[in-house]
Amino acid sequence: MELNPELDQALIVKSFYDWCQDPNRETLVMGILNVTPDSFSDGGLFYNTDEAVRHALQLIEYGIDIIDIGGESTRPGAKKISEEEEIQRIIPVVKQIRELSPEIIISIDTTKSMVAQKAIQSGANIINDISGFSFDNKMIDVVRESKVPVIIMHMQGDPSNMQNKPVYDDLIIDISSFFKSKIKLATDAGIKKKQIILDPGIGFGKTVGDNFQLINQLNEFCKLGFPVMIGPSRKSFIGTTLNLPVDDRLEGTAAAVAVGVMNGARIVRVHDVKEIKRVVTIVEKIRTAA
Repeated sequence: MELNPELDQALIVKSFYDWCQDPNRETLVMGILNVTPDSFSDGGLFYNTDEAVRHALQLIEYGIDIIDIGGESTRPGAKKISEEEEIQRIIPVVKQIRELSPEIIISIDTTKSMVAQKAIQSGANIINDISGFSFDNKMIDVVRESKVPVIIMHMQGDPSNMQNKPVYDDLIIDISSFFKSKIKLATDAGIKKKQIILDPGIGFGKTVGDNFQLINQLNEFCKLGFPVMIGPSRKSFIGTTLNLPVDDRLEGTAAAVAVGVMNGARIVRVHDVKEIKRVVTIVEKIRTAA
């Protein structure tokens, strides 16, 4: 997605809306930037504001479409932090990235309405709520009033307990029902359909088999009529299957992304931006070939 550096935030969001409504839209690559000491893959690497900003600029150089900034770890077993601490971690990073790169789309990965509001005021363009409005009911108000896109993710439980033997009656039907209820909640509150993106939550309250099934049947969620995002990057279902540590899961991530894109994903959230951008470029050529 090419954007004019002269665009203000409102036009950046409008451009993203236009992309969401285009049935021939290309898949976008979202780069992960965790400003945390304890995220499962890159915790502590970019905890310092200067390091975080430098990494963001590197992602932009690699051709990233969206940067997703998170200040609270959501790995299995992660403990919650206060909204004040989360704000202190991310707002300086958002402000500096926005100043240095006026055209980049910035997503804020948070479940807290106050954090989301502060981030939007500081230059963020998208809210990525892994709880799907379940943790903070004021998040809906922030989305409605700011008019920015929102990613509604499915998670069974919360990060502290989500991997404690997750069970579903029917994985696809259960998650689809969750999405339908959250979509109704959002639209009844005044959020426009064009603002909504869905994420089935790979690795969030899912077994290894569940994660493979989600990617295999991803097009079932696409039938709901909204852009779908997936985030398989370096996750444990890949590590468990290949018996590999977290920093050696690039090929597994690439395979999951490739199949996900073929099955309907239009945003992929990843750590290894340079490599996955290349993967997506080739998969797009295959997917759209006449």
